[in-house]
Amino acid sequence: MPNASTRPKRGRRTRRQPREDPARNELVSRSLESAQQCLFNQDYGTAFVHYLLVLNLAPMLKDFARESFRFTLFKWADELDSVGRIQDLFNCFEQALELFPADEVILNSMGEHLFRMGFRDEAAGHFHKALKLKPDYPEARENFYRVANWLVERWHFLMLNDRGRNQKYQQAIQKAVERGCNTVLDIGTGTGILGMCAKKAGAAEVFACELSKTMYELACEVVTANGMKECINILHKKSLDMEVPKDIPHRVSLVVTETVDAGLFGEGIIESLIHAWHHLLLPPQVTLTFKPNRNCTGRVIPAGATVFGMAVESVEIRRHHRLCVSEVGGLSLGAVGQLHSPVSCTAEADDSMEPYTTERLSRVPGGYTALTEPFRALDIDFNNVKELEGLTSREMQRLHLPVTQEGNPDALAVWFQLHLDQESSLSTGPQEDTCWEQAIYPIRNPDCVALRPGDQLVVEVSCRDAYLRLCSVAAVRDGREVRLDRHHPPLDPREPGTNPNPDPNPNPTTPTPTPEAELCSALAGLQTRQSAAKEAMCVLECSEIALLNNTHYHQSFRRALDTLLTGDLARVRENGAPADPPNSSSSTAATATTATTTATTTATTTADEDLLYVLDVSEGFSLLSLMAARHAHVKAYSSVEKSRHQDVLRRLAGANGVPERRLEFWLNQAEDDQAPLKRPSREKLWSAIILDCVETCGLVRQRLMEKASLASCLLEEGGRVFPERIVLYGMLVESDTLLLESAVQGQEPTLGFNIAPFINQFTVPVHVFLDFSTLDCRHLSESVELFVLDLMTASANYTNREVKVRATSSGRVTAVPFWYQIHLDQEVSVSTLSQDSHWKQAAVVLQPSLEVHAGDWVRLAVQLHKSSISMSARIDDEPAAGDASVAMTTS
Repeated sequence: MPNASTRPKRGRRTRRQPREDPARNELVSRSLESAQQCLFNQDYGTAFVHYLLVLNLAPMLKDFARESFRFTLFKWADELDSVGRIQDLFNCFEQALELFPADEVILNSMGEHLFRMGFRDEAAGHFHKALKLKPDYPEARENFYRVANWLVERWHFLMLNDRGRNQKYQQAIQKAVERGCNTVLDIGTGTGILGMCAKKAGAAEVFACELSKTMYELACEVVTANGMKECINILHKKSLDMEVPKDIPHRVSLVVTETVDAGLFGEGIIESLIHAWHHLLLPPQVTLTFKPNRNCTGRVIPAGATVFGMAVESVEIRRHHRLCVSEVGGLSLGAVGQLHSPVSCTAEADDSMEPYTTERLSRVPGGYTALTEPFRALDIDFNNVKELEGLTSREMQRLHLPVTQEGNPDALAVWFQLHLDQESSLSTGPQEDTCWEQAIYPIRNPDCVALRPGDQLVVEVSCRDAYLRLCSVAAVRDGREVRLDRHHPPLDPREPGTNPNPDPNPNPTTPTPTPEAELCSALAGLQTRQSAAKEAMCVLECSEIALLNNTHYHQSFRRALDTLLTGDLARVRENGAPADPPNSSSSTAATATTATTTATTTATTTADEDLLYVLDVSEGFSLLSLMAARHAHVKAYSSVEKSRHQDVLRRLAGANGVPERRLEFWLNQAEDDQAPLKRPSREKLWSAIILDCVETCGLVRQRLMEKASLASCLLEEGGRVFPERIVLYGMLVESDTLLLESAVQGQEPTLGFNIAPFINQFTVPVHVFLDFSTLDCRHLSESVELFVLDLMTASANYTNREVKVRATSSGRVTAVPFWYQIHLDQEVSVSTLSQDSHWKQAAVVLQPSLEVHAGDWVRLAVQLHKSSISMSARIDDEPAAGDASVAMTTS
């Protein structure tokens, strides 16, 4: 038999060209023509089907048809979304990604739909893929940063940077394993650090579970990178769904967990531990047969906790949780009734209410005053299953706390000591340098009863629904008890107290529909829709309460509106020419109205054709439309959506002499979210449009410039967009705090485990909800103007700007905090940095930091893309003539 190697080699055959198929080509041609015709007729569903057929039969046409296919897909997806065909929507995106698996625009769009519908893990995956395909794709980058804040919350970075906390957990786990607990389950593993501590301590078997898909995948990467992939079995599962032997082969001897929040029980640790004791943990007095002569009972780290609290006075907490003013912008609030935040532990609170919020007391603007000594509220043993099971049925504890300091009781501040074992514990107290915040239980106290030494504060403590609930129900003075959660006479006749007397709710008539206006519909349609869930009581978000308490904000708007509605516009109508040179958008949008308007004291004497129309498209609850409607010659439209909030505005209108017909609710005029909205009249355009420009967190609102462009096209001659201009200011600072809250700083704080590169993928360069006044930082420069947005003339704006800033001190520039001066007109403005502002600030964290010396010039490159602000910094070697210089690129 000849050797195979002696066989002659076959020559390379020429690849045959595919044979032309006339019928196939004809089908492709006709389908492509049909797709384009359907697209022209706005029949997007049929066009999408034709494009699918064309691109499957003729893949060589992908580049040619890509843009049209994308456009068709997005339009068809919007239609499917509007009628609730969500599964069909995602099926279309999946079909599109089969054709274009590397199309970053389609990936990003699908991620946006997923995120909006609550599928955050899946959305993050699509945004991440889009960024890998095109790292400089701004839409995907902004979306990824937004979803990253949901999936990997900022406390993960603080916790992992807390070396003291990590070390104490490691030591407690080490001791438990050395004492025989060598099979371990890490519940809520996060990055996997506690499971890795157990393995490093010598545990024979380590299991871990994590519910979040993102954190599960992250933990798998971390464990693999640290060489423990074969030693730690991680399950993408909730511990309550785990079973033996389905998920783990046998019961374990040790459960480690840190599923605790600022209120201790808020992450469900009680329920998960009860389940673990019954199904996953060894019961007491069990001998481990696979390790002779070593006895171990099942146990939990942490072993237990002690909860502490104290009553505090804090203006900052107060103004976010209850109404503190009786008049806003010239409107009396006597008829408003009881408005409060959705944080309440009162007996009438329902499931929509939160029992507590959180604050880092050491960084609360204005500080706080302790009105009582710290008190012990609760003890819990996590190694006693009967105690865990009996927690929710414990009798309510009623405590009488001696008042030690005069002040207004605004909240109970709560923290705990976490007992890891008998020797080691962690405290989350306000004086500790810890990664935890404190739980804040606001005190309703509608009449602002002041306490003084010698009084007693009555606090009720319970654990209904396995939540820790503390409620300050009464104050006691000289044996007299006065409730704090409802109106009452003051404790002392000499002490002030208010007792609002709500007017009955009038029965408004339904607004008469008016003609359609496509641009107005588009503008109002850009409003972020809120949930239409039924509410058991009239509550406002904490930021909305703070906004109502911001008297300077409302006084400023009152001045600016008065100037426009009683001065500038009146002169325009009398003279037939604008008071100021018109901007191009308003001059092309409408012809000046020449009818003379005379302001009268009653609406009945004002003709409809002489009315000025004001539209307030602020997000959430707003009184600005009602402030405008106080003028007799004005009809105002509000975008307030919730019926209970509309009722509040109606009550206030009646109490302040504003006729019902002069205040209407814009979004009530649409039958559904997609229906066209209505204009106020055929002839008139808007005299003023009020935009909500800055989010409470400190960022520019999404799609602001799109709103501004539409608004400027809807103004009558001389009309105005409020605000007309926004100026962004910033400052160079050195702040280790911002670094620790933004990224894990190497392997040292994480006990030598390699975690930072993996979790830092979710680092977001812009730190939001920042209190700059209490931020631990060094100022390295004066404040400087960074950016200007002109809302009246959107075409005059730019997208990039370079600013030269002079360092006044030497140090590391780690961040650039920023805030806004919001100019309502040429003379009136409000700042988001003011002490009574309802806004927080934000900061761009620089990676890496920039070393500077006093006198150095730093060149900041500032970019604004939609609502996303980015900055980079470098030392500028060029000499500068002035204190600051700028260069800009017009969009």
